[in-house]
Amino acid sequence: MLRKCLCVLVIFSPAIANATDVSVKVEPGVAVPLTTPQSQLFDTGGTESVKVLFGLNRYLDIGPATSFTLLPGSKAGVESGTAWAFGGGLRLKRPHDAISAYGISPWLDADFFYIRTGDLNRPGFDVGIGASIPIGETRTFWIGPFIRYMQIIQIDRDAFDNHDSKTLIFGVSFEVGTGIERKAPDVRTVVETRVVTEHCPDRDNDGLPDHVDHCPDIAGPIDNWGCPAYQKVIVHANKLELKEKIQFAWNTPKLEEVSFPLLDEVAQVLKDNPNFRVEVEGHASAEGADDHNQTLSEQRASAVLEYLAAHGVAKERLGSKGFSSSVPIDTNATSAGRESNRRVEFVVTLNIVNAPGASK
Repeated sequence: MLRKCLCVLVIFSPAIANATDVSVKVEPGVAVPLTTPQSQLFDTGGTESVKVLFGLNRYLDIGPATSFTLLPGSKAGVESGTAWAFGGGLRLKRPHDAISAYGISPWLDADFFYIRTGDLNRPGFDVGIGASIPIGETRTFWIGPFIRYMQIIQIDRDAFDNHDSKTLIFGVSFEVGTGIERKAPDVRTVVETRVVTEHCPDRDNDGLPDHVDHCPDIAGPIDNWGCPAYQKVIVHANKLELKEKIQFAWNTPKLEEVSFPLLDEVAQVLKDNPNFRVEVEGHASAEGADDHNQTLSEQRASAVLEYLAAHGVAKERLGSKGFSSSVPIDTNATSAGRESNRRVEFVVTLNIVNAPGASK
């Protein structure tokens, strides 16, 4: 009976707190007076607001705001109306690092103001709703439509109309901010924890036990699952993933010279890992007759096998098989999809090797 080995390996990258998100938002818009006497005295005008927003968390921003509104007089002798607003508020938004729905961020905000109109100083507020669409992968720039309701609160005064001024504003917002990091987390800095009840075999002494190590016979960094940093090949537990496509002459199994460096690296991976057995799979698109595609996919898989054997990989470690067009990875309805389906894949089979000294 084999002795059991329990190894617990924990690899993580410390969470890095993002610096406070800061953005500047500019909102040019059209202002429509809704109530008398403003709607009788003034025509539709324009407005401009600027906000500085500081992220409290992924959902909530807060910061100062200012705006200027100009309503042209609708009658001869009526001067244009202006309103300067200074204050601040908050915004509730969909997180700017959201992935689905193209990253679109609906938002709802509210501001409270000190407003100067002519010789009068009055309080006021606004409420807005809109959506921001990211421009670029870093999501530094955003653009989107909005609609806003503004109300200036009129304090009772004798001989004056004491109704509140209400205005509807709509336009397009422009925002620039710190953006978000779109790269995968940096796992080069890792913390490793082991709990060992009995000896865990580690043939290449790279710190990863053999049952976790994707390359147990050659040392490699922990963050690459114990494999060297190959340039064109990624070693998985059950597959060799090629970063480039193997190229063949049109409608033949002849390898193009441009693919020789890629296959040379595949051969090196197999030399570095003598316990790998590899089955080379050839696939074709759905063009042409099935028997021709089957033969071509088998011949191309065999051509790759012969190349590896000629470059130092023992033939008993290699196998090949053609699948014609039976296993597509993309649609055959487009030329790009058919090109993707013409491929050669490597499936890795690992020999089971008893650890030295293991008892049965």
